[in-house]
Amino acid sequence: MRIVVQEDPFDLGTEANDFAAGDAANGAIVTFTGVVRDLATGDLDVMEIEHYPGMTERALTQIAQEAIDRWSLGNVLVIHRHGRLAPGDRIMMVATAAPHRKDAFEAAEYLMDYLKSRAPFWKKEITTAGAVWVSAKDEDEDALTRW
Repeated sequence: MRIVVQEDPFDLGTEANDFAAGDAANGAIVTFTGVVRDLATGDLDVMEIEHYPGMTERALTQIAQEAIDRWSLGNVLVIHRHGRLAPGDRIMMVATAAPHRKDAFEAAEYLMDYLKSRAPFWKKEITTAGAVWVSAKDEDEDALTRW
């Protein structure tokens, strides 16, 4: 398991290749990468993401361990950025490895749902009109009910 909270961009190809390297025990590797998007207003300058160091890593480690235990995963990677990100920047990556694809896909979805709704990150959108904190969405919270 590898949990990373960082300000710097990450290289998707390098991370995916490193995650998969030398893994002959797992028949499925699933990756997902989230990107900063500008859907609400069309004039997003940057998104600022804040977190509490230490607390955030502990929370992500705990949920990753739950995924490992529930789906018998061979490995998990979670990368989440903080700081100032522009539209189109990579914001996060989840990778799961399991003997079978169903477990790898379900665990990845579980982790993504958790990151979207419960992970201790706070997001502020800065537009030409000003700044606003992003509120939790009901549909994101509802996605967790299936787990």
